[in-house]
Amino acid sequence: MNDLLSLFLKHTFELNLNWLLFAHFFLVTYFIGVIIAVRRPVGVAFAWIFIVMTFPVLGIGLYVLIGERPVGRKLTRKITRMNREYEKITENMRQQYAKDRLGMPLEDRALSLLAEAKNGSPVIAGNKLELHTNSLEILQCFIDEINAAKKSLHLEFYIWALGGDADRVGEALIAAAKRGVSCKVLLDSLGSSAWFKSKWPARFRNAGIQVTEALPIQVGRFQFRRADLRLHRKIFVVDGSIVWTGSMNMVDPRTFKQDSGVGEWVDAMVRVEGPVAAQFELTFSFDWSVDNPKITHFNDRNPPVAPFEGAAIAQELASGPVYRDDILYQVLLSAIIDAREELTITTPYFGPDDGLLQALMASARRGVKVTLIVPKLNDSTLVAWSSKSYYADLLRSGVRIAEFRGGLLHTKSLLVDSRIAVFGSVNFDQRSLRLNFEISLIAYDKDFCAKLNQLVQSYLNESDFIDMTTWAKRPRWHHYLENAAHLTSPLL
Repeated sequence: MNDLLSLFLKHTFELNLNWLLFAHFFLVTYFIGVIIAVRRPVGVAFAWIFIVMTFPVLGIGLYVLIGERPVGRKLTRKITRMNREYEKITENMRQQYAKDRLGMPLEDRALSLLAEAKNGSPVIAGNKLELHTNSLEILQCFIDEINAAKKSLHLEFYIWALGGDADRVGEALIAAAKRGVSCKVLLDSLGSSAWFKSKWPARFRNAGIQVTEALPIQVGRFQFRRADLRLHRKIFVVDGSIVWTGSMNMVDPRTFKQDSGVGEWVDAMVRVEGPVAAQFELTFSFDWSVDNPKITHFNDRNPPVAPFEGAAIAQELASGPVYRDDILYQVLLSAIIDAREELTITTPYFGPDDGLLQALMASARRGVKVTLIVPKLNDSTLVAWSSKSYYADLLRSGVRIAEFRGGLLHTKSLLVDSRIAVFGSVNFDQRSLRLNFEISLIAYDKDFCAKLNQLVQSYLNESDFIDMTTWAKRPRWHHYLENAAHLTSPLL
């Protein structure tokens, strides 16, 4: 009897094991087929295949959560529908300002045409650009702008953090709404999760401020909407004629992430007065319409007001994973290739793909002075180690790498030959290039570029340059850890 029971149990175990192995083989094979079916960078595809084959349960779970780039079928249909309505407005804008491009050098015209491709914004002349580099002063400027606003205040940020002068901005906004100014606030659900759980949303709504949560994370819908696609833009529009944009979230650096051990976050913003502000207002209106479930069709914002006649030529560059998802990458790649004398990049998170990496190396080898400025300490350990895996190749090609020691350098900029600046929310990594909704200002203005260059030099004065000889002598285990982190770079 015991022999029969043992034989039965053994047979049952072997049968279950066979079924388990078959299920494992089927699931892994199926998801490898899914990965191959979607055309993506080779490094990304192989990284996912490696993870799924090595850690099937964890790998498949991660792929379901973040492997694809959907924002959900319903939201995709809404964006597609509204984009057709949005296209009519931008086409009129491109026709209206077509002559503004004629006064630009040929190489600048080429980049501007690329930036406006696929339903983008055109270059517009007659703007005043002011670079602001002190976060506390910027927050005070926000308060002053709010106090002086006459008609409308539109704010769109990834993070609104609690505490410090960010709360003073909130109080000023409540006061503005009570005196009759139309106020709208659009914040990313994940980045501003603490804010949405606080008293502020109720206080805003009670004061008459409209609040919308962008890309809300809904448990149970991960298979339909990727959870880590985020609204990373920073836009603050005043009365439809003034816009602030750049790298800074609505945070007080004295209180924001002080437990991360990286020091205060260092940011910069640009204040734009003039007709290009209408482009940012249009993007805000589009995002507001998309993320507000009560709105089914996109309607243009109020007719733009452009009271300032300045000398700066500029254009807005908006990008995202659903529309115009390749234009941002192409603009950055083209700007790097077009550089003739000097190219400077500031970014807190550095994780280029092979195309951008080769472009940087090629620019340095053909005589362009290429400088990369990143923070010495980073709030993401994995990103920090992965970033260092690129150093050896860059240094050998002649790229200068400076590590900023004055805090977490959060400014995101690309300065080309002191004549073109790409300035905004875009990090030099795969997340900004392919996953997030981002916003930038492209300035074709030597005065603004000169001011940005001064800011860059101030960063360099507080930085340590990486020496190639010293770098080669770092501990061997650093080398292995960097390369291990590098394997995740396509997925970061």
